[in-house]
Amino acid sequence: MATRISKNFTLDELLASKTAKQRGIINAPGVDEVCALCALVHNVLQPLRDAMGEPIKIGSGYRCTKLNKAVGGVGNSQHTKGEAADLCIDGDLKKGRKWFEWIRDHCEFDQLIWEHNAAGSYWVHVSYRIDGYNRKQVINELLKK
Repeated sequence: MATRISKNFTLDELLASKTAKQRGIINAPGVDEVCALCALVHNVLQPLRDAMGEPIKIGSGYRCTKLNKAVGGVGNSQHTKGEAADLCIDGDLKKGRKWFEWIRDHCEFDQLIWEHNAAGSYWVHVSYRIDGYNRKQVINELLKK
């Protein structure tokens, strides 16, 4: 049975990773990381879900250090602290922009990034710091290699 964090989000979906599964990486957070994930869900993800009235699919949430390295994440990634999630927009750029702008205008957050890669995939990266030091840094476009 999945551990429910909020009305619409479970811990399992914030830990899921195809790369971890393929490579046999155990992506298990500690207590601090779980607390950070809960704060992210309650302060950003669930309010976004409630406002949009549609499911929010998580492409990447918590990543242990080994998994973060395997996916090419930066060494100080907030994903390794349970503070960040990448939201899948499944090719719907209009929906992605709507989510991005809603978070920007209605939520407390540390970073909000409209990201894409050379293959043409787009996603919304959002982070929230449990310590309350949230910079509200907005990056309108970031190309990931």
